[in-house]
Amino acid sequence: MSSKTWVIKLGGAVLNSKNAAKALFDVLASQKETQFVFVHGGGSLVDAWLTEAGFASAKHKGLRISPKEQMPHIVGALAGCANKQLMGQAINAGHKPVGLSLFEAGITATQKLKALCLVGKCENNDDSIVGDLLSLGRLPIVCSVGFDEQGVWYNVNADEAAAAIASNLNAELIFMTDVEAVLDANKQPLHQLDAKQIESLIDEGVIVGGMEVKVKTSLDAAQHLRRGVYISSWLKPENLIALLAGEHVGTKITP
Repeated sequence: MSSKTWVIKLGGAVLNSKNAAKALFDVLASQKETQFVFVHGGGSLVDAWLTEAGFASAKHKGLRISPKEQMPHIVGALAGCANKQLMGQAINAGHKPVGLSLFEAGITATQKLKALCLVGKCENNDDSIVGDLLSLGRLPIVCSVGFDEQGVWYNVNADEAAAAIASNLNAELIFMTDVEAVLDANKQPLHQLDAKQIESLIDEGVIVGGMEVKVKTSLDAAQHLRRGVYISSWLKPENLIALLAGEHVGTKITP
């Protein structure tokens, strides 16, 4: 796999913003030399579906507690609705997308913590069809639903899923979120962060919740991939072109 492969983790909130994903896919359509794999969550969609079904949502350290009885709704929102919405916008932008779960992307899930119920952690199984799809000119769009070896389904944090897939493909990794960069205590963007800075910002309560998960996952991925991982915003699709060209936008997390 050449270094021309980029794994892009797309925050589920992109789906709440009309045509935001389409704008991103439009930008990528011009990048003929580069292969892309999208990995997505869909937190706000899952929240809406669970509320509609009469369930209360609870989180623990930024991760959604996922009881068995909620899983059909969680899986339906992620693998069904969110995945197919993104596929629709990709098709509209001229791509040939294929919707996948983590299983087809070479990731086996296992239970992360009993307290989180059916929340999974990622393990590579070296049996991915992503490389084959890329060589056929298709655009893989992977939802963060995983399976274990018994076929039990799991809700996997999409940041962790993207990191695992990037590691599998030895690809560059970008987390595209709804903020421009990781912010300091004065709400100013931080251009670069390493392990030590991250630790002190978490201790000081500057980085919390979902961003804490994202930053820790980015750091793990950077250490594993032995290269910088980027956090940038899908609100500015042109940022992606800049990143692909080696320019410095957003926050670069370094090992």
